[in-house]
Amino acid sequence: MYNYKTGIRPIDEVIDGIEPGSNILILAPPMSGAEKVGFVLARPRAGEYTIILSTDQSSLEITEDFTGRNADNDHVGVIDSITKMSTPDAIDTLRVKYIASPSDLTGIGIKFSQLAESIFKGELDQSGELFPPPVRFYANSLSTLLMYRKLEVLYQFLHVISAKLKKMDAVGIYTLNSESFDDRTISLMKQLMTLVIEIKEENDGGYIRIRGKPEISPEWMKFRIEHDELMVGP
Repeated sequence: MYNYKTGIRPIDEVIDGIEPGSNILILAPPMSGAEKVGFVLARPRAGEYTIILSTDQSSLEITEDFTGRNADNDHVGVIDSITKMSTPDAIDTLRVKYIASPSDLTGIGIKFSQLAESIFKGELDQSGELFPPPVRFYANSLSTLLMYRKLEVLYQFLHVISAKLKKMDAVGIYTLNSESFDDRTISLMKQLMTLVIEIKEENDGGYIRIRGKPEISPEWMKFRIEHDELMVGP
């Protein structure tokens, strides 16, 4: 079975990566590096593809970020929910799909299906040797979606997306601001997840802990990001 490597040593070494159909929540306060950790997890490895739902960056910014992380942009598709607010006549391309705003969950679902179909047909890149093609879906972030839609509506939407990912043997990666929502909201989001990666900031740097797999220690570990990998330890 194909497992997804994460760039996080405790996950990759202890449980040999992430199984297809899994969902990962990155739960972190503002300005703590959640987005960088998200990019580490979302970057497509050789033969993989990534679909990114961006709620706070344009597709151009996303592409530039991935170029700086040694990702093959031929293997990256973006659902852009920002650009049409300032450029209403933006037109879809093979790798970039536009929606009017982050509130359009129906549009997100349609564009996701379009990009997934293009990947499976080999339209984004025909050099892939793996089938089904491994796909990572990165939603950055759930916090923005929750500003536009009710919790129950977003929960149902994510339940549908999770079912699609499982059918595709794909994985989902999501970020959520841990300080902006109540315990019920965070608890419901966690229910859909296989792993929860929590982040906190201390005076001496960032700390991370991984919940959801008994094989992995739930203790807080200091981390830093080097060369697109998350390094745990002093």
